[in-house]
Amino acid sequence: MAEPDLTCQDLVELVTDYLEGGLPPAQRARFEVHIADCPYCDTYLDQMQRTIRVVRIRQESTIAPEAEAELLRRFRAWKRD
Repeated sequence: MAEPDLTCQDLVELVTDYLEGGLPPAQRARFEVHIADCPYCDTYLDQMQRTIRVVRIRQESTIAPEAEAELLRRFRAWKRD
């Protein structure tokens, strides 16, 4: 039985894993089908990618590796709650 389509909320919850290459192939395919059909989530994904690029540029010159690890840990913990 095929898995149900992703909702926009599902996509928001998975976007970090998608961008980090952490989704299993079947879930990644469902994510990409949703992006292809949903202009709002496509825009959201684009905004997240742009934000990450800006943060990386800024981060390379200002954030210590320990601070980066702590920020990622807190973000992931927040996402789970």
